[in-house]
Amino acid sequence: MHAERLARRYPRVTVEPDVLYVDDGDILSSAGTAAGIDLCLHIVRTDHGTKIANDLARRLVTAPHRPGGQAQFIPTPVTNKDTGLGPLLAWALDHLDQPLTVTDLARKMNMSGRNLTRHFTATTGTTPLQWLLTQRLHRAQELLESTDASVERIADLTGMGTATSLRRHFRRALGLPPDAYRRSFRVPARN
Repeated sequence: MHAERLARRYPRVTVEPDVLYVDDGDILSSAGTAAGIDLCLHIVRTDHGTKIANDLARRLVTAPHRPGGQAQFIPTPVTNKDTGLGPLLAWALDHLDQPLTVTDLARKMNMSGRNLTRHFTATTGTTPLQWLLTQRLHRAQELLESTDASVERIADLTGMGTATSLRRHFRRALGLPPDAYRRSFRVPARN
């Protein structure tokens, strides 16, 4: 909200209004309260790895990672147990390597694709396919950080189909290609 005023007031500071937080090595800053949580999770992810950061995010009931400038988009929606989507989401996470469709998800819930999409969107704030894509990207991030698997193999393990598809979606969502992400976030193996 105050990015322009901040930039005018401090012209020697680079203000990046379209990101949630900035990690400039020794200086880290965030764009507000929720972005402060994003920054804290980034620090935990950098220092301790994706698994610990994701576990912490679950305890905080927040998204493990909100990409780049999509400050209003929560990629891992939190659902209420009463919605009935919990088992479906868990099943889908266990089958991300498969080419899942809305029809597949609807069949699992014993409802029509149209009804599932309405229910899913009302409950999570996103469509089933967007949710799947986001989960696949999260899984790709985890694999890039924690394994030496090739981009082609990661595309296969995450259900993205091809390395080209993974690269395109990854760049669109995170603003950098998978290889650059790996160089930035790869957690070195501990001896």
